[in-house]
Amino acid sequence: MSDVVSDGHNITLVHLFVSPSDEYSRRLQERQAQIARYGRLHVSFGNMRLAVAVAAAAILWFAFARNRISPWWLLVPFVLFLLLAAFHSRILRRRTCAERAALVYADGLARIEDRWEGKGEPGERFDDPHHVYAGDLDLFGRGSLFELLTTARTRMGEQALAHWLLHPAPIADTRARQAAVTELRDRLDFREELAVMGEDARTGVHPEQLLAWAEEEVLPNKPSLRALAPLLAAAFVAGCLLWWAKDIVTLLAIVLVIEAVIAFRYRERIESVNQRAEHAFADLELLSGLLARMERESFECARLKQLKQSLESHHAAASRAIAKLRTRVDLVMSRDNLILRILDVPLLYSVQVLLAVEAWQREHGRAVRRWVESVGEIEALLSLATYSYEHPEDPFPELVDGSACFQAEELGHPLIATVKCVRNSVAICDDTRALLVSGSNMSGKSTLLRAVGIAAVMAMAGAPVRAHRLRLTPLQVGASIRINDSLREGSSRFYAEITRLRNIFDMAGEIRPLLFLIDEMLQGTNSHDRRIGAEAMVQALLEGGAIGLVTTHDLALTDIAGSLDGAVRNVHFQDQLENGKIRFDYKLRNGIVTKSNALELMRSIGLNV
Repeated sequence: MSDVVSDGHNITLVHLFVSPSDEYSRRLQERQAQIARYGRLHVSFGNMRLAVAVAAAAILWFAFARNRISPWWLLVPFVLFLLLAAFHSRILRRRTCAERAALVYADGLARIEDRWEGKGEPGERFDDPHHVYAGDLDLFGRGSLFELLTTARTRMGEQALAHWLLHPAPIADTRARQAAVTELRDRLDFREELAVMGEDARTGVHPEQLLAWAEEEVLPNKPSLRALAPLLAAAFVAGCLLWWAKDIVTLLAIVLVIEAVIAFRYRERIESVNQRAEHAFADLELLSGLLARMERESFECARLKQLKQSLESHHAAASRAIAKLRTRVDLVMSRDNLILRILDVPLLYSVQVLLAVEAWQREHGRAVRRWVESVGEIEALLSLATYSYEHPEDPFPELVDGSACFQAEELGHPLIATVKCVRNSVAICDDTRALLVSGSNMSGKSTLLRAVGIAAVMAMAGAPVRAHRLRLTPLQVGASIRINDSLREGSSRFYAEITRLRNIFDMAGEIRPLLFLIDEMLQGTNSHDRRIGAEAMVQALLEGGAIGLVTTHDLALTDIAGSLDGAVRNVHFQDQLENGKIRFDYKLRNGIVTKSNALELMRSIGLNV
């Protein structure tokens, strides 16, 4: 936003920054005003339709009961009623769109004001308890990163965003997403329109079923049948004329027999293909508005241009291709007409419709996957763009080449409310390959690990991060933070932990360097074994090129730093006992923690120890 300032001689263009909160509030008020206006119009049109109905009843009475006026006057209220019904329907639709738009900005304000938990899509269906960091970093579920980020209105958008969070992208893709998010960040009108249109597609579109239909094996095109069907229909008409004019039925009988054989042969295929085409078109019809709106938008960055270009098939826009399918599906649905049922076999109507539907599948079916994936990716990019717009202080990370590195200045956890979030700087680079974080219970060790992990996940997904600055190489996260025993799987907590550690260790040799995050390593065993096992594990990970953080409240493990040639550095969190209550400042400090709060914490809740 900008304003013009003049001192009488010079004119200066001054840029005025409008905060996301103020812009959302302004738009929310506008949409609420529209809702109120459409509500008043809804009542007015309802009253007008009632008045027209009363007038029609009066005309009916005067025309037939009193015979005072012509019945043709009934056309006037009839036409008026149709016009009012059409306008009334349009008003109701606009009110619905305004209500959806108002919800978009109300949800946006809730995210900005840290009131978003429980209001969005938790994405629990994407959660995998065996994933190497999803559960540890709270990616899915109530109050999760996914719920904070996603504004997608389709299953494809949610799937794309979930995939980005679960699988780090190559650095080229990450940079392309950053450029796309930057371009989309301030396009509020575009985001609003897609959100409003996408509400109908949220529950109606099932991409798996749609793709199964679009990509199913269609029988080879038979030019002979495509040419024969209309010829036989024409021959039937000619046979009817010959029968009527010359009383010759031979041609008509021969044609009907041939048509009956063809119709019988293809009857099962006709019913199967046409019924599935109706369901597939219902999904495509819900997507057509989104596709058409995306096609109209112009883009500058390469990735968005590629996505827009992918919304084509044989140089035809996706929305136009869907319009062709709409015509074919209308023909399918017309088969229920009584006249067409009678003439179905003589005109080979169902056979010709079948051929038309299969021709569309053959021409455009393979493009449907591109359309679906492009819609999903654009929605995922819009989710990240929305987060970027709503959190302008969160920068994009700087992705660099070289040996594994993670350097964050004033790193915070995005799932913690801004007023409560304590930030810390973390540097794992050059000679320092790992941080050994000591501290008492509840001091912030696990939260630090999660903040680092989420920052890396968001960075590799192409999103801004909660930090003043983040510089990192491409990394693959492996975490052991929230590990529990499993009665169903018959494993103890210690066995579950060492299994996860094995999975993390196996990742260290992959192409992308590993960022390991291990909370209270090997706490399920005795101190002697823990010391030996932890040192061996950390050393093996570092030798594999990994970097990371390990937390412990067992001070014996802090000796590891002295035995690994300075590659591991000790840091810690402190606490203070004030008036019988333990206080935490959650600030990371160099060195080893010098005291424990376990006994004080037990006494603070009334245990006599």
